[in-house]
Amino acid sequence: MNWLLLTAIVVAGLAGGPTSVAATNDDAELAREPSWRIPAADAVCDSVDAWLAGLPADAAPPGTVDRLRETWRQRTAATARTDLLDALMDTASAVDAGVRDLRGRAGSADDLDVPLAALDRAGLPPFLHDAILLWLGRELVRQERFDEALPLLADLDVATCVDPAALLFHRAACQHWLLDADGALDSLDRLLEREAEIPLRYARLARLLRSDVAALEADSLDHIARRMRDVTRRLDHGRAGPDTRSVQQGVIASLDKLIDDLERQRQQQQPQGGAGPGGGGLGPAGRPMDESRGAGGRGAGDVQKRDIGAGDGWGNLPPHEREQALQQIGREFPPHYREAIEQYFKRLATGTEDSPTP
Repeated sequence: MNWLLLTAIVVAGLAGGPTSVAATNDDAELAREPSWRIPAADAVCDSVDAWLAGLPADAAPPGTVDRLRETWRQRTAATARTDLLDALMDTASAVDAGVRDLRGRAGSADDLDVPLAALDRAGLPPFLHDAILLWLGRELVRQERFDEALPLLADLDVATCVDPAALLFHRAACQHWLLDADGALDSLDRLLEREAEIPLRYARLARLLRSDVAALEADSLDHIARRMRDVTRRLDHGRAGPDTRSVQQGVIASLDKLIDDLERQRQQQQPQGGAGPGGGGLGPAGRPMDESRGAGGRGAGDVQKRDIGAGDGWGNLPPHEREQALQQIGREFPPHYREAIEQYFKRLATGTEDSPTP
């Protein structure tokens, strides 16, 4: 995936504000009746207030619950969705030690199984429990920990989520990075069902992500390069387990297949049967002759001598031609191919490339 696009995804998760954009695309697949709705802001505030009202008296220091309830009552329809997940986390952290623990660990590479198990046992209302998981998934996406975020987001229900647009967007971002094309298209199409109502940053990026994943061809150089970057990302986060090795093995298998396909194409493009009668001892159909005999060539037998130079410099491209070739490679292939080929040229120039066996 383009690194600028990845940066935009992370920035979209960081940006605030519910600014919406009118729909500008009449694609048939996006014109159907929306399959989800955006919950009313007042309903979310009422749910939070009801939960706070039912907490035991010793759940928080004196006055804390009353202060939190007043804060939520003052959230108007215009401001209720601004940083909604952060506001919910602030409230839950103030009255629940398990949520505070989870929040403290979210910014590190610590194992999250223990605080997640504690969260499940906390007895939080379903809407708040799922909102905390959505917040955590969003934080993991910001840290590019997509393989950890997706399992959290995949199990959340759009129909009961307090911020379904954020859920669909961040789920699609994970699926896009992890190259789950079908899953990404489904999430993005559902998100764009309400394109005129969702935040502008989600709508714009959803269109870009959809175009990108729809054009991606399985086992192409681009597809392989993205999986290589995913392996690098996993290793940067200290994830060298079976999942990472599985991706690595898939990359190797795809490279082998690509090499085999290119070799097959090269063989098919080679002329068959030499250059006519007497073409290198092959018959008319390009098969070896049945018997050893003169091939019947009519040429004079003279070989034109060419001066190919002398010394160790034979085979080295002039600097300007080598740079021109590298520029062409840079236009057609990912950057790491250019780097590999540059190293090859350097080995040729210094005489350290293995010589062909006679």
